[in-house]
Order: sequence, then C-alpha cells, then structure tokens
Amino acid sequence: MKHPDKRAEQMDRKELASYIDYSVLKPEFTEEQIIDLTKDGAALGCATICINPKYIELCEPYVKGTETMLCPVTDFPFGASSTKSRVEQIENAANHDSVKEVDIVANFGEIRSGNYEKVLADLKECAAAAHKYGKELKVIFETDALDEEQIRKMVHVCIDAGADFVKTSTGFLTGYEAHGATPETIRIMMDEAGNNIKIKGSGCIRTREHFLKLIDMGIDRMGVGYRSVPVVLDLQK
Repeated sequence: MKHPDKRAEQMDRKELASYIDYSVLKPEFTEEQIIDLTKDGAALGCATICINPKYIELCEPYVKGTETMLCPVTDFPFGASSTKSRVEQIENAANHDSVKEVDIVANFGEIRSGNYEKVLADLKECAAAAHKYGKELKVIFETDALDEEQIRKMVHVCIDAGADFVKTSTGFLTGYEAHGATPETIRIMMDEAGNNIKIKGSGCIRTREHFLKLIDMGIDRMGVGYRSVPVVLDLQK
C-alpha cells in the first residue's frame, strides 16, 4: 500500500488525479462519448482510463504524449470464461504500448464454491500473460458477492498467483446490495496484503470525503466513474 507523506486534503488536483482509474466502461457509450471521456481523463492527469478492450486503438491517440495510459478490463464483468480465453484476452490487451495495466475479474462463483486451487491456477496463468508484456495485473474479487473470510483468503491467493493488485468491484454486480470500496472492506484487504500486493478500490466512490479517506488509509488506486470524477476532484466550484 502507499504511504503518502501528506494528508490527502493537502494534495493538489494533479496528485489526487494520479490515484484515479477513470472508468469509461458502460457498454452503451458511443465512440464519441468514449473519446470525449478519454480526453477528459488525460487532461486531468488520471493514472489510466479504464476501457473495454474493443476501444484500445480508438483511445490510444488521446493518451499519447500524456501521463495517462489505458487500463483495459478483461473477462469483464463476470470472470467466467475459460483460462485459455482469459489469457488470450490479457495478451491481446497487454500487447499495446498505451496500456499500463490490465484488469481481470476473478471467477467469483468458484471463490464462493471454495475452489481456491482452481482460482489460483487460473490467476497464475493470467498474471504470467500480463507480465510477459511487462504489464501489471489487477484482480477484481467482486467483494459484494463474498464474505469477509473469502475476501481475506483471496488476497493471499492473488499474492501467491503473482498478481500486482487486488481490487474490490466491477460496478456491474446484480442481485446484491452495492457497497463497493467501503473503508471497512479496504481495511480487510490491507490487513492481509501488507506490502505484498497493491490495492485498488472501485465501486461507490462518489464523494470527495470517501475518496480522500481511502487515500489517507494508504490505498494505491481507485476506479472512479465519469460522473464522480468531478466530485472527488472538487471540480464543481
């Protein structure tokens, strides 16, 4: 986890934006909307623009020459494809100079079934596929579908798999109450992670207070939706 040398409220807008993966994932977005939001995230200096892999080539020109890069999401949002398919998706995404990291959804049905060895074997191959191209892998648990014991266990599975980040949510889970990256869930993940793996919170980060609190806790990255980015960065003054 990060150990910032000053409080989040003392950070300038650029420093705060560097924590953000700007989420541009809604499947109904037009190409024009995706381009406009990518330009916005890059202008703000966000760490990455989180996009569906289909749009890597579309978005590349708008991050080129900026400090912002792309973060495609793979096997999203269900995480239920075969390992072979997942590895191919990661390799296709990671093999772009504009890509900083790749997100993958863990098979949370397998997690809920207690099949941790299967999940570990799959994620090892996923991590190797990203690292083959020098890119980091973030693993999404879908924490709202899991209990505390499963969340704690999965942090260690991801460490053992060689993943680079653990991440809370897709933002697309149905049938459960949406809590996302609550401070309580992030604390559970931090307790297990130590300095062995980085932590990304996503889902329901909609207020500046929540955003700043997670930074002060030591979070490494946050997925923030396009509507909430102006709120957490206090751009509405």
